[in-house]
Amino acid sequence: MNKIIGKVISVNISKEKGVIKDAVSEGYFQEAHGLVGDAHAGKWHRQVSLLAQESIDKMTKVGIEGLCSGKFAENITTEGIELHTLKVGTLLKIGETIQEISQIGKECHTGCAIKVQVGQCIMPKEGVFTKVIQSGTIRANDSIEILE
Repeated sequence: MNKIIGKVISVNISKEKGVIKDAVSEGYFQEAHGLVGDAHAGKWHRQVSLLAQESIDKMTKVGIEGLCSGKFAENITTEGIELHTLKVGTLLKIGETIQEISQIGKECHTGCAIKVQVGQCIMPKEGVFTKVIQSGTIRANDSIEILE
């Protein structure tokens, strides 16, 4: 049985890599590609990036101001789910899509705009990356389920 464990706070997109993403009302996530129109989409294992609002809140608590969805260049900002505690291979139903966790955390590239603007980045520790297994649309407030 599937269990709803979280929800989408924001869908975020950018036309170039390494920059803060802008929130959109909805996004179409294409199988084996990622968010259509996003710079990070393509045929690789990090098609979609996710970050929990709870992770963003940790950064706010250490005194970093002005943080919001997309500030860490994540495609999907979530709430109610500790993404970084899930295992690689976990299947998530997000909105109409099914996505598979392919990587947890990443190395920030040199000159990362997020690290420069924000001061530090939480993606290396708590960001999660997925591959799109089933295409569909995702909107803010869509539920997130772990598929058993």
